Amino acid sequence: MRVVFVNRYFFPDSSATSQILTDLAFNLAAENHEVEVVASRQLYEDPAFQLSSYDVVRNVKIHRVRTTRFGRMSLVGRAIDYITFYLSLLLSLCFILKRGDIVVAKTDPPMVSVIVGLVAKCKGAKMINWLQDIFPEVASSLGVSLFSSPVTSIVKSIRNWSWRIAINNVVLGERMAQLVYAEGVCSNKVTIIPNWTGDKVESVAHDANPLRKQWGLSDKFVIEYSGNMGRAHEFDTLIELASQLRDYSDIVFLFIGDGANKSYIQGRVTELGLANFEFKGYQPREELSYSLSVGDVHVVSLLPALEGLIVPSKLYGVAAVGRPVLFFGDAGGEVPLILAREECGITVGIGESEAG
Repeated sequence: MRVVFVNRYFFPDSSATSQILTDLAFNLAAENHEVEVVASRQLYEDPAFQLSSYDVVRNVKIHRVRTTRFGRMSLVGRAIDYITFYLSLLLSLCFILKRGDIVVAKTDPPMVSVIVGLVAKCKGAKMINWLQDIFPEVASSLGVSLFSSPVTSIVKSIRNWSWRIAINNVVLGERMAQLVYAEGVCSNKVTIIPNWTGDKVESVAHDANPLRKQWGLSDKFVIEYSGNMGRAHEFDTLIELASQLRDYSDIVFLFIGDGANKSYIQGRVTELGLANFEFKGYQPREELSYSLSVGDVHVVSLLPALEGLIVPSKLYGVAAVGRPVLFFGDAGGEVPLILAREECGITVGIGESEAG
């Protein structure tokens, strides 16, 4: 089987979609499938860095196309990065794809399935969409002004075409599947496959975890948030909870990662004079067992308007290290359903910090 994956980020990038794709691509190659990946030359955390245009790692052929490199902190810059990726991808796939290939389109950048679908149709390849989020609904739910109702309807109709021509659409959960069905995709073209974490991530006892001592947390109860602090997540309820617990010197809120909302969180912490917060950058993937095991409880959050459009992938790493989850969001959402079924956490509604 010859499989071509398309995603803006791939190994050695450490972002969530890259890590999941890297796992799958390397494992398929180890089973003697022919695997190729088309990605950008950027790193998620360092858009100015430029990776090589072609590489072969663990029998996976990696084609990295040229794009602008404005990064994700500006919506305009990000849009330009997307457009240049689409153009370079279109040209690259015309040379790479062959009749009978399976081409798997992820959802970074948004609407990439349309480009992939057009080339797949022309080249006689079979397309699978691997949906990590649902666009443009995510953008409109976050209040992006460009995606007013008329624009959203047009974009959705184009995107839905790419879903219908695919041989399958892989989604992350039941609520996401229901949204795809609602757009006219047959149920036999939708498969639910949750995300995962690396097979080397496992629980580390506190007394065996060097990061607990290194970060001065040996005698603390740690409430941890690890991952992207993006626009899709809600933080005010957690900050209010931290404010209510400010006099408990043995409780620490540990934030590991980065994202568009990090500066907002830090600003609120400073404004409220909270001394019970610690911030750390992203940790190397090989250290995830240690960094995720630092916490006694992990926080996962999602804005209720985004339920079914996104499933926070950080949940799977937390599950791998066996820590309970404190979820802030819609009680009827995908994560709360998992927490209730597996009895591994509780849900707190937005603005209900006292319930935490």
